[in-house]
This record gives sequence, C-alpha cells and structure tokens, in this order.
Amino acid sequence: MDTATQRAWSWHRQGLDGSLAGSTSAEIFGKAGWARSVGGANPYLTLFSRAGIRREAADADVAAVRIHELPTARGCTYVLGADHFAWGLTLGRGAAESTVKILDKLGVPRQEVDQLEAKTLQLLQSAAKTGTGALDPKQLKDQLGDAVRSLGEEGKKKGASTTLPTVLGLLQADGRIRRVPINGRLDQQRYAYTAWGLGTSAESDEHARATLMERYLGWTGGATLKQTQWFTAFTVAQTKAALTATGAVEVDGLWLLPADVDARENYTAPREEQIQLLAGTDALFLLRRNAADHFAEEDQDRQLLTQRLALQADLPDHPILDRGRIIGLWQYDPANERIAHWLFNGPTKAVTHRIKEVEEFIREDLGDFRSFSLDSPSSRQKRIDAIDEAGAS
Repeated sequence: MDTATQRAWSWHRQGLDGSLAGSTSAEIFGKAGWARSVGGANPYLTLFSRAGIRREAADADVAAVRIHELPTARGCTYVLGADHFAWGLTLGRGAAESTVKILDKLGVPRQEVDQLEAKTLQLLQSAAKTGTGALDPKQLKDQLGDAVRSLGEEGKKKGASTTLPTVLGLLQADGRIRRVPINGRLDQQRYAYTAWGLGTSAESDEHARATLMERYLGWTGGATLKQTQWFTAFTVAQTKAALTATGAVEVDGLWLLPADVDARENYTAPREEQIQLLAGTDALFLLRRNAADHFAEEDQDRQLLTQRLALQADLPDHPILDRGRIIGLWQYDPANERIAHWLFNGPTKAVTHRIKEVEEFIREDLGDFRSFSLDSPSSRQKRIDAIDEAGAS
C-alpha cells in the first residue's frame, strides 16, 4: 500500500470520511477511539468532525453519563463511552496504585491511605444520599479535616502536596467515585467528586489488555509494535500476549486485526476532497503519535517559528486535512472570532467551506478552542501571528 492510500485508510478507520455520520457520542468513541481531553476542546471537535454533534448534545451525554472522562491507558484521562467504563478503568489501576508508593516514600503508611479512602467514600456517599451534590477538593479537604495530611515542600516536589489526590485517584480507578466537570463542560479542568458505585470489572487484567489491543488496532487500522506500546504502556511480554489473543497479523510492519488484512488490501482511496479541521490531539495522530506520516513528501520541510513540522512528535498547531494528508494548520483567534489558517497550497471551495463551518461551530458552541487547560488566547498569539504571516505569503 502506498503512503497516500495508507493515510486515507487510517482516515477511513477514524470515520473522518463520513462513515460515522448518525452515530452517537458513545458510538464514536467506541469506533474511532477515545478522545484525549486534558482540559482542551478536542473531545468536542472529535464528535463534530465525525458526526456533526454539537456541544449541547455532547454535554447532555456527559450529564447522563453516556460518556465520561476517566483515567485509563497509561493512567491518562480520555473520554469514553459507557460500554468501556468498567474495563477501561482496569487499565488505569496501576497508575493509581503507583501514587501510593510515592506517599510511602514520604512517610505515609498504607493504613493511613486506606483510612482516608474509607472516610472520603463515606462522605461522598452521604452527600449523594442527602442531595448535597458533588463536592470539590476544597470542600472535601475542609470536611475531612486532619484526616488529610499536608506533605510539605518535599511532597510538592513529588507532585503530592497532600494525601487527598492519591485517595481520590484510587477511588476513581475502582469506579467507586467519579469526578464531575463543575460547569458540565469537557474543555476545562475544574472538577467536583460524587459517589458512583460502578464497581470493578469482572475482566482479568489480561483480558482487559487484550480488549484494548483489539480496540486499538481497530481504531487505527494497523499499528507498529512500538506504537501499540506507546499507547497502551504494556510491557513487551504483555504486548505479545495481547496481540496473540486478538489473532493480530503483521503486514508491512503493521499489526492488523485478521478482518482488516483483506479490507486494507482492497481499500481504494476516495477521489473527491474530504476536508476536516482537527485538533492536534485528535485520535488520528495521538493513537500512534505519527503526525509526520500525514505530511506529503513535498511538505516534509515546511517550518513554522523555526520548527520543522514533520519532525514534531506532537503537532504544535491544529491540522487541516484532506483524506488524511495535512494540507495546512490552524488556530482559533477568539478576539476576532475567526480561524487563523495557513494552507500549504492555497484554498479550494471545499477547504474554504469547511473552515467556515468549523469557525461557526467554535464561535457558537465553544467560544474558544483550547488545546489544553492552560492554553489561552495570549499564550497562543505568537502562533496565530505566525500562521497568519505564513498564510499571507
């Protein structure tokens, strides 16, 4: 398979060709992959680009817990559909437990952690029963009092200023509590916590790893061994066991599900333009961290602010694509309510139309488009100016 067709195949498997139109939010995250959140707007654009789902509908799904942001693979948070909650949490337990080891080195015994865990859960269960609602970290700390230990400067250096975050992480990893975005939106990082009672998955760790591998290979349409290990954080032995469990086949250096071998071989890239504006953290790139593969040969040397774009592991700006090929970059300029963009080879009608559609979506639904929680208009102004300059040249 040539490079252009491989890009289009990945594009197809991600549902960016319109094949996921009419899907629900949960179905999109199940078929195209979990959406990385980190307080940015990527989950919203993930849904809009695949099925035209607007923020109001996505937020309603969050409120109804049809989709939710949870810690899973590598201990990172993603937005998942309800069918993936239990086994997805299984994958993040190791990361939650690792923070207990940090507390142990800071002189906090496991018994103290367990006691705080029990008190925190009881407090949140009581709040749920009385209709108090979700409690934010400050409210929890105030009500738990001396049960929460401050770990001083040494703790801050290790990312553990108190014992409470570790306990909240443990309770969340077991599905006993969940964190709720305070204003109901996914593109911020202010949370409160509520009792949940999801319960632990009946799946073994081995089965959960095999399930993730099967899903992952389906989302990507094929990935290298190194790419699978980056996303899953499995050891070599765990990776090989998971690949064996799925019956994966290696073709051209990529591991594919058996059903995808012939489908990929017989795939024909569409002839007509298929334009999308995506977040730099969209699953198309983040699942394999292979943004460089999406630049055509003639665009490999393009630079912005001294950065050679094809050499970046993660895109510093958001991409404009046609059938999987990056044809430009964009950032949102909230001061002027517009998308600043740089098209490598000039606009077509399809490109201009899609830019206007996404621009309207961001303006009306989101107000801004942050890459992550600390992103702000002022912090990205330099990049907006650089994109404008490149686009005008």
